[in-house]
Amino acid sequence: MRKPTPLKLGVIGAGRRSLLAIMAHQPQEGTEIVAVCDPSPAARADFAEKTGAHLREYSDHCGLLEDPEIAAVFVFSPDHLHAAHASEALEAGKAVYLEKPMAIDPEGCDRILRAAEKSGKLLFLGHNMRHFPVIQKMKELVDSGIIGAVKAVWCRHFISYGGDAYFRDWHADRTRTTGLLLQKGSHDIDIIHWLASSATARVSAMGKLAVYGSLPRRTDGGGNAEWSLENWPPTALRDLNPTIDVEDLSMVLMELESGALASYQQCHFTPDSWRNYTVIGTQGRVENLGDLPGNASVRLWTRRTDAFSPPDQEYVIPGSAGGHGGADQPIIAEFLECLRSGKAPGISPLAARQAVATGYWATESLRLGGQPMPVMPFQL
Repeated sequence: MRKPTPLKLGVIGAGRRSLLAIMAHQPQEGTEIVAVCDPSPAARADFAEKTGAHLREYSDHCGLLEDPEIAAVFVFSPDHLHAAHASEALEAGKAVYLEKPMAIDPEGCDRILRAAEKSGKLLFLGHNMRHFPVIQKMKELVDSGIIGAVKAVWCRHFISYGGDAYFRDWHADRTRTTGLLLQKGSHDIDIIHWLASSATARVSAMGKLAVYGSLPRRTDGGGNAEWSLENWPPTALRDLNPTIDVEDLSMVLMELESGALASYQQCHFTPDSWRNYTVIGTQGRVENLGDLPGNASVRLWTRRTDAFSPPDQEYVIPGSAGGHGGADQPIIAEFLECLRSGKAPGISPLAARQAVATGYWATESLRLGGQPMPVMPFQL
């Protein structure tokens, strides 16, 4: 059997999420990580050690992009750098795997889209929730027509680790994220759009910094996310980021282009952590209980009752290995398949852009007291 043409890959940003790229380091299969870029020598060394390969190291992304051997790059840099790093990689003739969110505003997304259009290179967005088995089962049921035409979608997002993960480091600074309604919420907004087969046309939102704004902060800057079940209750957290100007509680109303209505609620100080989606159609309702394989089910109601009743069907989601509910390995496999075959990704860059645009204008709305905002589509 003929071996595939070797593909050399580079990584921009050697932080926590960069571990995903190591799954693509498969020299025996013809894909090899050969270079890493990060301003931190320690981060570069740590990534190289985890990869188990001798990597070329760059402190600046420009040097990596000038490397003629590299065919594709993973972009795992902080969100506010996505627009520059992804667009410049595409302009340099590299295919790109870009971690979500695509950028921190629609203008950044549009810059990337124009670079992809001009270069003709693959732009693959890391929206791994499309690979969550629980979400895929819900999508399968909705698309089968069993609940009829979709008229309403809502999502409640409980984030027990919000203080640990998003208020100890740069995520708490709106200049680097716009806000968590975009940064964290772009996952869920994309899934709402996907389940309804329709993007948002108009948003209105309310939100506030309800808990973490008054807690003790560091004075020296810097800092990393830290997870511990001992960090409870949320009001007991200390050493938070010096800058905290993003909301920890948000509620959004969306009118979709199809005419369906949707809502999204995000809370960063709940005791539990999972997402609850409900899709209501003209002939039934589908809802998930839990969202991780082995601890989740999808429930379906298609008969009328006038009181609470057990679902007509329940689909238990079996356990699976790997990070992010078993989604990390499939999304890397999809990226490599698209890279080799030219197949279009399961999530289009335009869909990823609309998730960002919805989160961006929802954030603008809540900071203006709930004023409704239109969500304009991309214009080439």
